[in-house]
Order: sequence, then structure tokens, then C-alpha cells
Amino acid sequence: MTPTATYRVQFHAGFTFADAAALAPYWAALGISHLYASPIATARQGSTHGYDVTDPTTINPALGGEEGFRALVHALRAQGLGLVLDIVPNHVAVGGGDNAWWLDVLENGQASRYAGHFDIDWAPPDRDLAGKVLAPFLGAPYAQALAAGDIVLDVEADLGRLSVLAHGAHRFPLRREDYAGVLAAVGADTVADIDPERLASVFDRASLHELLEQQHYRLAWWRTAGDAINWRRFFDITELAGLRIEDPAVFDAVHALPLRLYREGLIDGLRVDHVDGLALPGAYGRRLREALVEAAPDRTPWVVVEKILGSGEALADDWGVDGTTGYEVMNEISAVQHAAEGAQPLAALWNAVSGRPADFAMEEHAARREVLTRDFAAQLDAAARAFHRLAQADIATRDLPMPGLRRALAALITAFSTYRTYANETNKAPQDPFDRAAATEPASAFALAQIRRWLAADGAFPADLRALAIRRFEQLSAPVAAKAVEDTAFYRYGRLLSRNDVGFDPGRLSTSPADFLALADARGRAFPNSLLTTATHDHKRGEDVRARLAVLSHMPEAWAARARAWLDLAPPGQMDPGDAHMLHQTILGAWPLDLSPADGAGLTAFADRLAGWQRKALREAKLRSAWNVPDEAYEAICEDYLRALLEGPDGVFRDDCAALVATIAPAGVANSLVQAGLRLTLPGVPDLFQGAEFWDFSLVDPDNRRPVDYAARMKALQSEPEAFDWREGGAKQALIKQLLHLRRQHPDLFCAPLQALAVRGRRAERVVAFELRAGSKRLVVVACVGCAPACLASGAPSIAPDWWDDTALPDGRSIAALTHGAPFWAAVV
Repeated sequence: MTPTATYRVQFHAGFTFADAAALAPYWAALGISHLYASPIATARQGSTHGYDVTDPTTINPALGGEEGFRALVHALRAQGLGLVLDIVPNHVAVGGGDNAWWLDVLENGQASRYAGHFDIDWAPPDRDLAGKVLAPFLGAPYAQALAAGDIVLDVEADLGRLSVLAHGAHRFPLRREDYAGVLAAVGADTVADIDPERLASVFDRASLHELLEQQHYRLAWWRTAGDAINWRRFFDITELAGLRIEDPAVFDAVHALPLRLYREGLIDGLRVDHVDGLALPGAYGRRLREALVEAAPDRTPWVVVEKILGSGEALADDWGVDGTTGYEVMNEISAVQHAAEGAQPLAALWNAVSGRPADFAMEEHAARREVLTRDFAAQLDAAARAFHRLAQADIATRDLPMPGLRRALAALITAFSTYRTYANETNKAPQDPFDRAAATEPASAFALAQIRRWLAADGAFPADLRALAIRRFEQLSAPVAAKAVEDTAFYRYGRLLSRNDVGFDPGRLSTSPADFLALADARGRAFPNSLLTTATHDHKRGEDVRARLAVLSHMPEAWAARARAWLDLAPPGQMDPGDAHMLHQTILGAWPLDLSPADGAGLTAFADRLAGWQRKALREAKLRSAWNVPDEAYEAICEDYLRALLEGPDGVFRDDCAALVATIAPAGVANSLVQAGLRLTLPGVPDLFQGAEFWDFSLVDPDNRRPVDYAARMKALQSEPEAFDWREGGAKQALIKQLLHLRRQHPDLFCAPLQALAVRGRRAERVVAFELRAGSKRLVVVACVGCAPACLASGAPSIAPDWWDDTALPDGRSIAALTHGAPFWAAVV
């Protein structure tokens, strides 16, 4: 059953299947059709998100296990609700001692039945690693860890297994052929007979090192991973190992659980995490749909993929999926609410206060170069070697040396504006990134031209060598894009933080209503059941933070004056002005609607949340601090400044900030209502992120995964819409409920194609207007996307009739008369 609206929840030990089951009546009353669950497979102990799966074949006992899951489904079905499941085919969690597949590979090497599950290079250039897995999990260089006693030989008597324990957390099984020698050395007949103290005394540093040298792995310092690792990770996270899902045996193993749940009718569809990490996304999507149809031929599965679309990029129509998870929708709804006239002055302000580029593209390219060479050097080497082997197969290309190919690949990945090319499946390679790469690296022009020919299959090449080379390239360009853009450049570029979020294009501040509707129409026709979202578990800041900050684009001069005055509050020479400016934006955008500048406890709680965001932002930016080399002294300076602003004796900033919040919050609320309204009326399947039916002033995770006050939401749902002041979350919830129930009453309308309405009059460029038509019925939608000036003037999230002047729909109906001051209006006529 295709969902009509989903509600995303994040399961963990603090919010289990039983907790969700109790909320089924609330979700049904709200108007959703499906619960959209985070991954439920067994994950690392203590996981708060579920993407660190250790056993994809079982349901996580910490969430309630199989029995709890079935009880949840029963509770949902009793309310007429279905369930969509998030799955993780790209990777599993390794390290620790809880992944049986990984431990078997460490124990048995290439002979392991699971060796083919992981993308391991068993014959790397480093001959000392031949036939071994680099295990960069040590907290210090190998020799230091060994000398310090951080690596010990351990006996797991209950499992009859000998293993090495490193830093008290990571376990590495010994080869079985080494057991006899260990038993003889300690005078024991079986593993169960071994005395741990005797084991420790016999295997001193030298003998333990000798034993370790014989294993199928080589222990190493964690900082060596980027340069030396010989297996693919998820991004740059060493505790998440990539899977070879293109192998049928691996596909079957990873999908056994979701396919069984679908076959039994317990789930209705799937959300696929990070599809661009897979070797062949299109082939994967088609295989997944085939498997779901085979599992239940009488049902139609719903499948969406997490895919970030670059500027001008469209999802391929032959993947067998229903669409994406909606990042591009989030981007476009945000862009249409920003004012184009704010782009230049806000960029100039950012450049002046920070000294960093006004153009996001420059920031992105710099981040791509840094991330590629620092965190993915080993993968870049592997890709270059694969292309070099391809070059050596033909005398026409054998003069392309490996270092030259490496430089060309680095220039190409730096010049990309998308995640990957999909050349393995399409035999196509866009010309633009090659031209940009050649412009920045002229000496690599010949190599770049040849790489493009290989990607585009322009010639006869050994198919196996070409496929391997392209796979290495594709599975490198995608994680570099993610880490460089989302997790680096977004934290370095502060023109306006509302335009820095997952799937966004920060280089484009705004879009026009006409362009917005054209994209929505094209998307709806190509993928009518694609997901529509404005908040996710991965967002950098809540949807209503972004909506409020968008108001600043409509008042750039006034904001610039305020921003400069606030920067004068920072102690000179201590905190970077760019970091301070981004902090000020974040405080302004996330300031709770009910927070008074005189509320000491409330300000402290707010400061605590902001401190977590700030530390993460500084480390992700990798300018003054970083995760691998944190500058705690600088971080302390920044936190002291933050707390002085919100908790210090001088209340100048907090009084001024609260006053500015009071000024722009009504316009921000109007934007929020429009944002919610568009998400629920555009063609597609709208998604609600947990708790965001109330105002969502959350920050990046883990802040956006805090417990949700469902009691308050259930109480508000029973109230009349007129009972709420606009500052209360119930006002937003009321609009969501109204539109969800409208979707239930007129399902045929919401399956109809979008038809843009040509608004005319003085404020025509401030309106997104369209209709959905089915038979004699029409759903007409009017959304004011540029009403910030009107709300700033009225001091409320409403628009005075005279502001609209002569603005009208094509049939002559006045926008003012239709909307009665509301920023969003929709009705079936």
C-alpha cells in the first residue's frame, strides 16, 4: 500500500516499539497513513539512531525484539496505519566485538565465508598487508599501545575462543591454527582450562607481537586509516565497514529480514539509506523491487532512496524506485521563501566579517580538496591504481602513469557538483566537471580526457578492469561529496545559515515561484509517490529555525547593522568573527518562542543546547578545531563567549536578541505555516519528522532527537484551532491535521498533476499558486512565499488586505479576499 503521509520516528532504547504502539491512536487522529521507522535491525549497544547495524538479520532486542515489533504492527493496524522501514544496505558496524561477520573475517581471513561481504583489497601495494585487513582501531601508535599494555591476549571461555582485546573495547579473534601453540605455552588442554593470569604472564610484549604478526589483520593507530586502510568504510568512519551489496549472496543476507517482514505483511515499503554508497544503485533498486514483488506478488511495494540531487540533477527513472526521501523538496521550499535581493548584501557581509569567500563554490572546492587528500588518500590511491591497470591494458594509454592519473582524479572529484556519474550503468559522463578540472589542472588534460572516454565507454576496453576502476571512482566521489559539502563547507560558509542544510545549494539563496512550481510539476509527474520532507534526523537545524532565518534575506541592511553591532561584543583577538557571526545567527534562529531574556533557567538550558551545536560546528568546519585534533582551548573560548551572551551579567545581547526575535518571529511563523502547507499539498507523499508538528527550533543531531512531549501534542490535537495563539505549537499542528484530513477525504485530488496558476497584480512574485484537478473537483492552493515584509509591518503572522493590492488569481479572485490574511490557504472547490 502506497503511503499517503508518513510520520518518522527514531527508535532507540529510550523510545521502543512499545512506546510507539501506545501512540498509534494519536498518529491516526493526526491523519498519517504510515509510521516511518528508523532502522530496527540489531545495532551497536547504546545506539541512538540504528544506522550502526551489527546484525542485519535480526530485530534489535533493545527496541523490543521480534515480539515487540509484531505488537507494534498490531497496534498500528488496529488504527488503520501501515509501516515503512528504513534499511541500511551500504554498511555495518565493525570494531568492538559484536559483529559476527566481521569477527569471522578477522579470524579466518580470505577463507572466511564472509570475506566477500566486505570490500577488502587483499593484495594492496603494502606487501606487509598482503592477505591481511588493516585494523586501525588503536588509540595510540601500535608500539606505544603494545608497550602500555593496551593490547592483551584474552580468553573467551564461554565461546571457546582466544582473541586480542585492544583498549578494552575492540576484539580481534586469533587464527584457530595458533590455538595449539597458545595452549602449549600456558600448559592447558582446552581454551576453557586457560588461566587468564598465566596467559598474561606468558605472553609478554615480544611474544604477543610475534603472535599478532601471524594474524589475518594488522593492528594500527586509528589515525593511519585515511592514508593506509585497505577496505571501504562508510564515509571516513572506521567503525562502519562498506558492504558489497552488488554480490547476490550479500544482497540476500542483508535483505533477508526486511523481505521476510514484507512477505508476512508486517511492512509496506522501504526507505534505502545512502544509495549513492552502493556500487550499482540502479541495479540495486531494480533487484530490490524484484525481490519485494517475489516476496508478495499480490502487493505493490513502496521504495524511496536517500539520494542528494545536485543542482540540475534528476533522479534516474529506471531504478525501480518511487522517488527520493525529499531533500530536494526541502531545498526548494526553503529557497522560494528567501528574497533574491538579499543574496549580494548578505554575501558581502559574510565576506567582510569572516574574511572567507562570498561565493560558496570556492568554499566547496577547497573543502573537497582537503577532505579528499586528508581523509580519503587510501581510496584515491586505490582508484588511481585501478585506472592505471586499465591504462596498461592498451598501448594507446600505457604512457599514463599512476601519479598522473591520481592528480587527474583528484582534480575531477574536486570539480564535481554531484555525488557521482553512474557511468557503470549509463556509460555516460558529464562534460562540465571535466572541463572545470582541466581548467584548474591543465597538465592533467590528457588524463582527464582519457578518464572521460573510459567512463563513457568510448572505445574497447577490458570490461572487468573498466568496471573495477569506475566502481572505485564512484564509491570515492560520493563520500567525498558528503563529507566535504555537508560536513565541512556547510560549517564554513555563513552567508545565511538557513540555506545550509542536507541536500541544499547554499550558493543559490533563492528561487522564483515560477521555477519552484516548474520543478514541483516535473518531480510530481516523474515520481508522483516521492517523499516530501522539510525536517529529517540529519538536518542541520530545525525547519522553523530555517523559516525564521529566511526573514533576514528580506531585510539584509537592517540585519547587517545588527550583526555588526553584535560582533563588537566579542572580545577582540579571541573568537574568530566568522564563528561568532554563525553563532549569533543560530541563537537568533533557534530562540524558543516562549523564552524570556529574564528567564535564567531557560537561558541556561538553551545555552547547553547551543554549546553542543557549537562544538560540533567548530569540529566539522575543521578550521580552528576538528574531531581528530580538537583544539579544546579554542572551543572553551567559544563556549565562554556563548555563555556570557546568554548567562553573563551583561544582558545587552540577550535583550537585543530577544527584541529582534520578537520582531521577526511572526514572519518566521508565517514562513513555517507556508512550509508545512506546501509539503502537505504538493504532489508526493508528505513526511512529518517526530515532534515537528509543533514548532521545531531544534539544532543538528543529537539535539533534533530529543524526547518528544507527546502528551502535549495529544492534548493540543483535541483542541479547536481557534484556541491557539500563533506562538503555540498547536497552531502549526492544527494546519497539519486539517491538510492531512483533506488528503484523506480527497485522495484522487492529491494524485493529480500540478497545474501552476498565473497570478497577476502587484504582489504576483510573492505567491506560489497552483491547483490539482480530478474530475469536477479542484484543490486550489495559495501560498505567500514573500510575505515577510507584510508580517514585519503587522507584527503578526498575517497579511493586511491592502498589502495584496490588486494581486489576484487568473479567474480574477482577489488573493486578499481568498486568504483573509492567512499566509497559506487551500480549499477544494
